[in-house]
Amino acid sequence: MAITAKMVKELREKTGAGMMDCKKALQETDGNLDKAVDYLREKGIAKAAKKADRIAAEGSTYIAVDGNSAVLLEVNCETDFVTKNEQFKQLLSELGSHIVKHQPETVEEALQQKLHGEGETVETYINSAVAKIGEKISLRRFTVINKTDNDVFGEYLHMGGRIGVLTLLEGSNDDQVAKDVAMHVAAVNPRYVSRDAVSEEEVNHEREVLKTQALNEGKPEKIVEKMVEGRLGKYFEEICLLEQSFVKDPDQKVKKYVADKGAAVKTFIRYEVGEGMEKREENFADEVMSQIKK
Repeated sequence: MAITAKMVKELREKTGAGMMDCKKALQETDGNLDKAVDYLREKGIAKAAKKADRIAAEGSTYIAVDGNSAVLLEVNCETDFVTKNEQFKQLLSELGSHIVKHQPETVEEALQQKLHGEGETVETYINSAVAKIGEKISLRRFTVINKTDNDVFGEYLHMGGRIGVLTLLEGSNDDQVAKDVAMHVAAVNPRYVSRDAVSEEEVNHEREVLKTQALNEGKPEKIVEKMVEGRLGKYFEEICLLEQSFVKDPDQKVKKYVADKGAAVKTFIRYEVGEGMEKREENFADEVMSQIKK
């Protein structure tokens, strides 16, 4: 029986499952909608879909390295209890090894790829984990970085993956230096590598803000410009990695620490679990009870 887009749409509305899962279910059941619903339920996919409207702002970051490629990813769940689950940890490992090898461009592309290039899709694999663990789980984001033989990766996971940082340094093969920079990024949270990376628009906007502040403080106009440039330097120290005092040795800048090691920072990626997401309001006792009931 030919499977139409209308049939797929109807099954998606009934189950909330993904388009490809719905299409496969209809193919497996010769277009029988009711049997297709049962098929998805049996696979745990419809059950996963029912959890789709839940808030999943907990989770973990994870780093995987494969030769000259590395990935930093974030997977979300509903409670931090799940991050200690061995099945969840296995999920992170499988997703990391898949993404670093196949390097999809987007989360949507990753979800439709065959896990490790064969068998079930990544989306189906995640949904199977949802059915087993009992919480909404989602691959939120990832960044893949590729290096040359003259570069080195720095990896750091803070608080069991609550914050994940991946750095890339050139001119060195010393992974400890790269890790030190990653630890600094985790602690201080810079937004850019250097001043050059800050857009002219952002710099001009900050300059105007600082100028207005100085004038409102009653400072004479003739010294305002000089004051603004001084304060702008402080602004760069707040947002630019190389301008910051190194956390392991505050007497020197990150720029000097790295340069003294014969290296230079190419880029960094920093993820903090749940940043920018709506978080559920729930007290600890309620969270414990919800876990016990499961």
